[in-house]
Parts: sequence; structure tokens; C-alpha cells
Amino acid sequence: MKLKKQVTVCGAAIFCVAVFSLYLMLDRVQHDPARHQSGGNFPRSQISVLQNRIEQLEQLLEENHEIISHIKDSVLELRAHADGQPAPPRRDNASWALPPESRPSFLAVSPQDCQFALGGKGESPDLQMLAVYSLLPFDNQDGGVWKQGFDITYEPTEWDTEPLQVFVVPHSHNDPGWIKTFDKYYYDQTQHILNSMVLKMQEDPRRRFIWSEISFFSKWWDNISAQKRAAVRRLVGNGQLEMVTGGWVMPDEANSHYFAMIDQLIEGHQWLEKNIGVTPRSGWAVDPFGYSSTMPYLLKRSNLTGMVIQRVHYAIKKHFAATQNLEFMWRQTWDSDSSTDIFCHMMPFYSYDVPHTCGPDPKICCQFDFKRLPGGRINCPWKVPPRAITEANVAERAQLLLDQYRKKSKLYRSKVLLVPLGDDFRYDKPQEWDAQFLNYQRIFDFLNAQPQLHVQAQFGTLSDYFDALYKKVGIVPGMRPPGFPVLSGDFFSYADREDHYWTGYFTSRPFYKSLDRVLEAHLRGAELLFSLALAHARRAGASSRYPLSDYSLLSSARRNLGLFQHHDAITGTAKEAVVVDYGVRLLHSLTNLKRVIINAAHYLVLGDKDVYHYDPATPFLSVDDTRLNQDSLPERTVVKLEASPRFLVVFNPLEQERLSLVPLLVDSPHVRVLSEEGQPLPAQLSAHWSSATDVVPDVYQGFCCPQLSILARLPALGLRVLQLQKSFDGHATLQSSVRLYLHGRDVFVRKQEAVPVHVFPAAPDDFCVENQHLRGCFSGRSGLLQSLRRTGEEREQRVNSEFFIYGTRTSKDKSGAYLFLPDGEAKPYAPKDPPIVRVMEGPLFSEVSSYYQHVQTVVRLYNVPGVEGLSLDISCLVDIRDHVNKELALRFSTDIESDDTFFTDLNGFQIQPRRYQQKLPLQANFYPMPAMAYIQDTQSRLTLHTAQALGVSSLGSGQLEVILDRRLMQDDNRGLGQGLKDNKRTCNRFRLLLERRSTANKSSGFFSKLASVLKALGFPGARTGSPEVQDSRPVSFPSLLSHITSMHLNAEALVLPVAQQPALPALRSFAPLSTTLPCDFHILNLRTLQAEDDSLPSAEAALILHRKGFDCSLEAKNLGFNCTTSQGQLALGSLFQGLELGSLQPTSLTLMYPLGTASNSTNIHLHPMEIATFRVRLG
Repeated sequence: MKLKKQVTVCGAAIFCVAVFSLYLMLDRVQHDPARHQSGGNFPRSQISVLQNRIEQLEQLLEENHEIISHIKDSVLELRAHADGQPAPPRRDNASWALPPESRPSFLAVSPQDCQFALGGKGESPDLQMLAVYSLLPFDNQDGGVWKQGFDITYEPTEWDTEPLQVFVVPHSHNDPGWIKTFDKYYYDQTQHILNSMVLKMQEDPRRRFIWSEISFFSKWWDNISAQKRAAVRRLVGNGQLEMVTGGWVMPDEANSHYFAMIDQLIEGHQWLEKNIGVTPRSGWAVDPFGYSSTMPYLLKRSNLTGMVIQRVHYAIKKHFAATQNLEFMWRQTWDSDSSTDIFCHMMPFYSYDVPHTCGPDPKICCQFDFKRLPGGRINCPWKVPPRAITEANVAERAQLLLDQYRKKSKLYRSKVLLVPLGDDFRYDKPQEWDAQFLNYQRIFDFLNAQPQLHVQAQFGTLSDYFDALYKKVGIVPGMRPPGFPVLSGDFFSYADREDHYWTGYFTSRPFYKSLDRVLEAHLRGAELLFSLALAHARRAGASSRYPLSDYSLLSSARRNLGLFQHHDAITGTAKEAVVVDYGVRLLHSLTNLKRVIINAAHYLVLGDKDVYHYDPATPFLSVDDTRLNQDSLPERTVVKLEASPRFLVVFNPLEQERLSLVPLLVDSPHVRVLSEEGQPLPAQLSAHWSSATDVVPDVYQGFCCPQLSILARLPALGLRVLQLQKSFDGHATLQSSVRLYLHGRDVFVRKQEAVPVHVFPAAPDDFCVENQHLRGCFSGRSGLLQSLRRTGEEREQRVNSEFFIYGTRTSKDKSGAYLFLPDGEAKPYAPKDPPIVRVMEGPLFSEVSSYYQHVQTVVRLYNVPGVEGLSLDISCLVDIRDHVNKELALRFSTDIESDDTFFTDLNGFQIQPRRYQQKLPLQANFYPMPAMAYIQDTQSRLTLHTAQALGVSSLGSGQLEVILDRRLMQDDNRGLGQGLKDNKRTCNRFRLLLERRSTANKSSGFFSKLASVLKALGFPGARTGSPEVQDSRPVSFPSLLSHITSMHLNAEALVLPVAQQPALPALRSFAPLSTTLPCDFHILNLRTLQAEDDSLPSAEAALILHRKGFDCSLEAKNLGFNCTTSQGQLALGSLFQGLELGSLQPTSLTLMYPLGTASNSTNIHLHPMEIATFRVRLG
């Protein structure tokens, strides 16, 4: 503590001296008589300029007097509280004051780091999707045989000088769960497809096949003979079988988070490398319902060079076909040097099935799907069946098919044509292999033998097609083909016909979307702790005593999380029984990950590692919560207090230190909390409510679940040891008080003596709760938020929250799991009873709870310094199981002048600007929101952060609206055959963050203003600029505070009570990082790699880092921790305390390719937005 005080005092002194010295230096430059006498280097005209600069500097010093004051106050606080005793909270102007901070905090952002959000460098893309949307009429005119397109004509001589090269690519799309469970599909169909593939591909070396879902392939691999495995390796080696994309699944791109997208890609790629020795080159995503620009970035960084997409809005397909823009280089919006470009092929027609892939006329193409030959189980809806190819009919049939090929090729810029040949679960019987391959080969042989037709047709893999295209245009894979356009943006939202927009699945089954993110957070935490514990155990020579079997639990969890990223899983679009199967897998892995975390934390907090003993029967730590079933909400563990102290271990999975309220349940109000050094910590005690009016006896809480709330500073990625003692000292914990407004309802209120409850039979007047940063005001009648005001501001910002209900259409087509087809604008939610409103106020947080019939909402305001206290915590417990064809929405209405523009995130990775399109129906204006959405004007930005993926829109200026749940009684005719009737009680969690634009130069306050003065004086390297993002530019970034708020919401601290035992070993908090990480760096994962034995860990790990892009133009005060940026520089060698970095090898994203040679230097550099993977050895 003394050292910290000295460091702070020295830092403050150095800061003051530096600024004052600069002032004196400039002062001397202006008044130095020697310079004037010698004529100097300053003509008189420049002296006046310099005078202005000095005045600016004086103004800077004046403006930043508060920074100096803050440091001075912090130093005084340190001196006053060097013994660590927190001062008791005090009341001041009706808001609670807090124990003083034990250290100062500041924001120091390099001006160069603010330049990135300004963009402006590099060439503009040829196609910007936001502009394309504004341009298109979306008039859906009848196009003839190609109903959503147009008539295609050509001259027969067009290929005389350059023949048409056709690659027919056989494929089978295998959903890892949809109508059947993953296992049922495998046993009924997939294993037969793959078994037949090995047999039939060996019959003719000209045959080709592609496969993408490694989840299925690995299960099959585990069940086949060594002989068959060798045959597979031969087929891959000679180019007959290609593994495309190579992820665990073909993921949904709307609801999935980038951590899970990367993780399933690594899982698939690592499996392929280990078992087959192959690295995927091309991406194949024919079935996700719309496409995110995150995926091409991840594929490019994994060293893939081409990709195929299919489900894009039919109007965009038509427009791109008409302008020959169906193939393009897909570039990230922030990219200034084309380093993110990847070649993308968009399929032009309605579907990836055979009738919609050979050309524009499905009636003709269906005749060349030889599974539909007469006598089979499926036929052609167009009533003209296929005919087996014979010598007698081959000329006529080949000419008919060639006409379709030629027409399709007219939509593309090259004379190389891709023709997929497959559908869902195709090729599951040897007869189909024969029917397709033999008949097509007869056609190819005929066409290739007719030189006057100028066509070369053959079976091919996806990379065969791309390679031929690259060769034709004279480039190597990965380069931009000359004459092809560059595109940026994404392909949401998707409509396949008419006004049938696939925007319902952005919210469908929100319970499981939430469970997905809980599992993801636990997987990341378990990966980090397991890797660190294993490295420390190895360094101490104790790895033989460590439970290495935990690695198989990690591996299984990776695969279950990966499986759920499938485009019929996280989307909420599978059959009810399949959803249960997914849920059981998710819960099973969640339980196992808690065990991995407990075992790692046990080892890391022991003061003496020699006493470590792993006993699976009696875990050293217990879990923070439990779930009874796969569809249950979590119930927190109750900590029983006894005469001897109870210890807690608290895990912070963030790479930044955090000051947080740590929630837990205790069985007695007589409790005090101490640090491991024995110093008392502030803790708030509240009653646990089982319903709007019932207090549960003997359990005390501080959140929507029962808990005591302890204010604790948690080390970055670390473990903090706390102790609980029984104490009858009334001042040991901070009390809260409750006001309960019954709104005229006649209900019994059960009270608890320890927490005062004041009951009011009527509704209150409007009221407010506040902390040191924010004041939130609420409607007395509804209990819902009405406005926000930031401390120090006169202006109240209207932020009115209301619930709304959407119905569905009365016509034939209705909303279902995929589609959102509302019956008009939403109507206000009108419950039969007014809400019971409960207002709880306490020194560490206050909250307002509103209990409605179908939704209970809790809005909490933390009275904690730093990030937690700068936003509102909102949770909505939704239960619409008695609704019929209704969707519940939460709408925020503000006076922010956002016009028709709003912003949503893509996969938690990047922000995509959106525009409300009046020409499109209401449902077309909804977009996925996996992590956040915001609206803004020139003065303010309001961000809604979410802990689960949901659908979002802004239907009017100043509005943000999120769909919370949907209950729909019918199928929407997209193959599922069910409605959405298996709703659960679901807790949706949010943070609402109001930010202001900086009023002075909009960079990073004092530091950037100082840089602008230095630049004007000719000092090198002092770049600056205004990073205000204009809505017209198709790029935007969250602020640093917004990024950190999102991480606080999505990576909660985990509380692990130490099991009661007679003789407790000495425990010590664990802080793994020796230095503070720059706050624009995120440790995405530290993933231990597998050894030769699949079930055991190797000595290497994948360290995956993400440097976030951020907007400096929003104010960042009172962050609560030292936030600095370093222009992308990071010294990894000294990052982990007590561990040496044995080796460091930069690799491609999924570790398949080394990037350069491993060097002795452990200093790395990342550009903003980049994700980088390093193969490391810690020990």
C-alpha cells in the first residue's frame, strides 16, 4: 500500500513537472532576447502565431486543472486510507456517497489510436451495401421462368474464342440437428452418405465431392476402420474429396458471437489437421439465413482464399446478376489497404437445390436431378420428370442443359461456371450416387466431344472452380482478379420471396440464446484458468497431481458450444425435441466447465502448492449456482455461515481489473466481509424476494437472485480471496430499505425484520434514483424508466421505456420460427392488472422492480466508482406462455435526433450502420443484435448492450426497440413443420449506456489537444484529428467505455465458495498479469492445444488477441481503472507473472499456417480491429 502511495505521488509530480516545463520552454522561446537580436529563426509574423499557441497551452492547463486536482485528491485519499479501512458511506444531497477509491484512475489514449475511427484512407468499395439498399426499388416484378429475375439471352458465338468451363460440384448439406437430433441424423442418413462416398468415389477418378460439417465427419471417423480412413486420405490427397470451410458446423451468422464462431472453426481445423492432414482453402455457406461480414474476415485470417454464399435477398441477387456483380472481393468496412479482401461467389437463384442451380429455369434444371427419376420417392413439382441419359437422347438432353449453363454464365464476368449438384442429406444411398454420377458423366462426355459447342464440362470441387477462375484471369489465389468489384457491408436482412423476411429467428427461443452466451463465458473462463493452472503446475513440477482429465471436459464443451452455433440451433429453428437435445448438451457442458474452473482455481489460490490434492469426490470449491434442468433458470447457492469464517474465491474473467459488486446468498443477516488481509469490505444486505410481495426467510440478497453484494476490486484474469464472518455488529453490513407500491391491489405482504419494508397501497408519484454519475427517473404508474440525467448536466434526456405487442397476419402466411410477418404496427402492452412497483435503495446500489403479468423488469443503478456505475443494468424476466400468436417488444423512445439511422453489431465483433427503409415493410427493418445497438446525434449516443442475441430495430427517430420473446402457434412453411410453442421463463439482461460527445476537440481530451499544439509547433509524430463519426459514412465504432461495459455484462465475476472443512490451508489471491493490458486489447482465448492423445493437453496453447477499434469522440470519465492504449504494441514476454514465455509463433487464425518464423522477440503489434493467434508455450 505504501508503495502504491509513493508511485501515485511520483506520477502526479512527474505529470505536473512535465506540463509546467513545456510551458516554461514555450515561454522562453517567445521571450528569449538573444533570438530577437540575432534575427533568429522566427520572423515577426510567426511570433504572433507562437503567441496564439502559448495562449492555447495556457487554456489547456486551465481546462485540465481538474485532472491535477483529481490526482491530488487521490493522493490525499491514499494517505488518509493507507491502512485499507473503508470510510463508512455518507449521505449527501439524498444520494449515497461511497468509500473513497483506493487509487486514482485515468484515461490516456494515444492520439494516433484515435485516428483509426476517422477512416478516410484507402479506396472506396465499388459496392457498399447500405448504398445498394437505398438504390434498389424492391419492386418484385415477375421475371418469367426465373421468377425473381429476368430473361437471359445470349449469342451462340459468344464462347467461340473462349470456351465455357463448367464445374459441377456434388455436395450433401447435412444439418447437425433440425427435424431430427444430431445423433438421429447421423445414424439414419449421414453415416450412409459418407460410407457410400468412400465406395463410389473410388469407382471413377473423375468424380468429385465436397463436405463441410466436421461435427458429423469426426463422429463417422471414430466409427470406421483404418482401411477406410486410409481411403479417405487418398481421396483428399488426389483432389477428389474436398473439405470446405472445415468448421465444426456451418454456423448461423446472425446470432452467433465471434468467440464461438472462431472456436468452432479452430475445433474443425485442428481436427482436420490432426486426422487427415488437410487445410481448407475455400468457404461454403449455402444455408445460413443472411450473411455477416465477420465471416469473410475470419475465413481470410484462416488463410482461405474463396467463399460461396447463397441465402441473400432476392432483390439484391437480381441487381447483382443484372450488373454482373455476383462475384466480388468482400472487404471489411474499416480496411484501408485491402488486407481483408476475400473472393466471394454469390449463387444467383432461389435455392441451393438442383432445380435452382443449373440455370434460371427450375423446370428444366429439375429434369437433371437424377434422384427424381420416375419410381423414386421424390419428383419434380413442375411435372416434367428427369430421363435417364442414353445414346439416343444424349444430344438433345445435353443441348437443353448447356442452354441453362450458358444463361447462368451470362450473370458472371468470367467464362468459368460453378454448378452445385446436391441438396439436404443427398447421396445417402448407392443408387443415387450411380444415378447422378453416371448420367452426368454421359452428358459431359458428349459435350466435351463436340468442339463446335465450345464447352468443357466436368465434376469439380469448390477449389477446382476457384483455381480455374484464378488461372483464367491470370492471378494467384488470394489476389484481386482484375475487373471484379470490391464490396463492403453485410447481407441482412434476408427475404426469399415476396415480403417474407427472415427476421423472426433473431429472437426465436431466447432462453437458449441466453444459455449459449452463459456457456460461452464459462468456456472462455475455463480455458484461461486451465491453461494458467497447468502452466504453473508444470513449472512447479506438479503436473502429475493436476487433473489433466479436465482437458477432455474442455474439449467436449468446445464441441457442444460449436454444435449450437449451427444455423438451426442458436437460431431457434429446430423441432422441439431437437431443442431439448441441444439444451441437455449445453447444460451438461456448463456443469463440466464449472468443475474445470473449480479445479484450476483450487490450485492457483493455494499459498503452498505442495499441499494440493485433487479429490473428485470432495471438491475444494463449490459452484455459484445450479440449474435443475436444461430449461431452468439458475438458482444461486446459499452460503451457510458458522462460527468459523467462510472463504470465497472470486474469479474475474476480464483482462482488466474491475471494481464490482460480488453477489452471493447467505443464510443470516449477521455477517461481515473481510479481505484476505482481514480488512473489512463494504457489503449491502437486502431481502430475497420470491415474488412481488413475498420475502424468503433466512436468505439475504442484493440482486434479482438472492445475494449479499460485496464491493471488491478484482485482479485482471485473477482470483480474489474473501472471507465471511458471523457478526452481530449492526454496522458490519450496509442496510437497504424497500418501498412497495401495490397500485390498489389487495395482496398480502410478507416482511422480514432485518430489512425495513414500507408498504403503500396506492401508486406513487413519479420518482428518481441516483448515484454519483447518473439519475434515472421513473413513472410512478408503470414503474418504467422515463428519463436519464448525467451528473453535472442541466438537461434531462428523455429515455422512455414501454412494452409493446405484435400480432401476426390473418392471411395464409403467418409469423413462425423463421419469419416475422406482423399484422401492422405494435400495440401497447395492456396487462389486466396494474404493476406492483418495488423501489429498493441502498448505499451500493438501488433498483426499481415492476411486476407485470407477463414480464418482471428490474432496473438497477450501481453506486460504485467506475464502469459499473456509468450505465443502467436492466433485466426482463419474460413469461408469455399464455399468449397466442404474440411477440413482446421493449421500446425506448428518446429525444435523440437519430432520424432514420441506427447501428447494430455483427457477432459482437464490429458495428454496421443501418437505415430505416420506408419503402420496405416493417419486418424488413429488423436486424440481429448479438451484443449491442445504438442511436446517436451530434451530442449524444444511447447504447443498448445485451447479454443474449435478439432482434432489434429503430422504427422512428430517437427509438430503439428489441423483441424479447415470440409465441407462435403455426409453422411458417420453411420446412420446420412446427410453430414456437415451447416458450420458457426467460431472463433477458441489458445495460443502457448514455454517452455525450466531447465538447472541446473531440479526440481524447487533454492529451490530443496537447498533441495538436505540438504538431502545430513542428514536433514530429504528433498527429491528431476529430474522430466524430458521421452517420453518412458506413463505419462506426463503440467507445472504449462501451466496449468495457459490454464485457462487464457478458463476463460476470464467478463466486466460488470454499467448501467447509476442518483444517483449511492458507489461501492467497492470484493475479496472473504482471502488467496492465492496454484497454483496447482483449484476450479472446488462451486455448490449450491437444496432445497426440486427444484426451490430454499438450504443452502449447493458442493465445488469441483482439485489438478493438473505438471512437474517441465520446467522453470517457471515471472509468474506475487505468485505461491506456499503446498504438497496438504489447510485450507478451513479461505479461504473465511467474511464467516464462518459452516460445511464441504467430500463426493464421486457426493455427494451420505459421506466419513468418518464430523469433526471439516477444513484442507484438496489432492493428485496430485485428484478431491475431499465437502458438505459445508457457512455463
